[in-house]
Amino acid sequence: MEGNRFEGTIPPSFKQLRGIQELDLSNSNLSGKIPIFLGEFFWLQYLNLSYNKFVGEVPSKGVFSNISAFSIAGNNKLCGGNKALQLPACPTKISKKQGKHFLVIVEESKPLIISRKFKFSSKIFEFSNNILEPFHTGLKEKIASTLSLVNQHPNISYAELLQATEGFSSRNLIGKGSYGSVHKGILNCETIRAIAVKVLNLQVRGASKSFLAVCEALRNIQHRNLVKIITACSSIDFEGNEFKALVFEFISNGSLESWLHSSPLNQEGSKNLNLVQRLNIAIDVASALDYLHNHCETPIIHCNLKPSNVLLDDDLSTRVSDFGWQEFV
Repeated sequence: MEGNRFEGTIPPSFKQLRGIQELDLSNSNLSGKIPIFLGEFFWLQYLNLSYNKFVGEVPSKGVFSNISAFSIAGNNKLCGGNKALQLPACPTKISKKQGKHFLVIVEESKPLIISRKFKFSSKIFEFSNNILEPFHTGLKEKIASTLSLVNQHPNISYAELLQATEGFSSRNLIGKGSYGSVHKGILNCETIRAIAVKVLNLQVRGASKSFLAVCEALRNIQHRNLVKIITACSSIDFEGNEFKALVFEFISNGSLESWLHSSPLNQEGSKNLNLVQRLNIAIDVASALDYLHNHCETPIIHCNLKPSNVLLDDDLSTRVSDFGWQEFV
């Protein structure tokens, strides 16, 4: 598509070009930032974005990690990216928004926390006042990571999750593991569709610690073949017990396990996957693992990869779930 007069940004619909090997959009009038998702295309071997009007930071992953595999010449307002490009450093943005200030002074004999000044928005403070507990060495950063996850994702309360799952009823149970159970839910919200709620069994040793570590990892993870995190909830239930849950997108077509192996509970009859579909699923799983192992800020090991943790969407695209829990204990 080089040498045209395309204008505007590269459309988000390009995310669907998962199998593309070469892409040439040079010599046009394209503008805006270079999409990060271009660096997530597993098969992309050559990318030419030269002589457009792109601005901002150049991605550094995927095809952008090899300077001989892409070209961005003629875009004079780019910054960052691979050091070999010798582009100027991107300016650091400092947020001018001021949150509310809370200062809690604590005596050594008392168990309550915060000994420094922190900035919280009102929503974040509503979240954090349910996890006030004694601070131990190294835990401050993990709490901050959990708050950061909620800060950039929707704030969903325990009451909303209770209503969405019909009281976490057994008829909405879609899975059960060593760290808790997963329930399907429907939120009364225009922007969020069906959800899967992983409720932690806090009686299991290491579950609370894993929750904080998983929150820290998930806030930086984005890949088309991993189940998408919507938000986290750390609160108190209506009986005064501690409650922790992770909220994910709901994947409609069930697990690979249900497609490969028949079950007496399967009311829809047998399901069949042809050779091409099986190959595509295997490629998607491999792509997800490669991302977790080699392209995350902190490498993550799945530890529990099996057909029941490989989910299939309406078009049989793959989402790997339940990754990394044992690694964080």
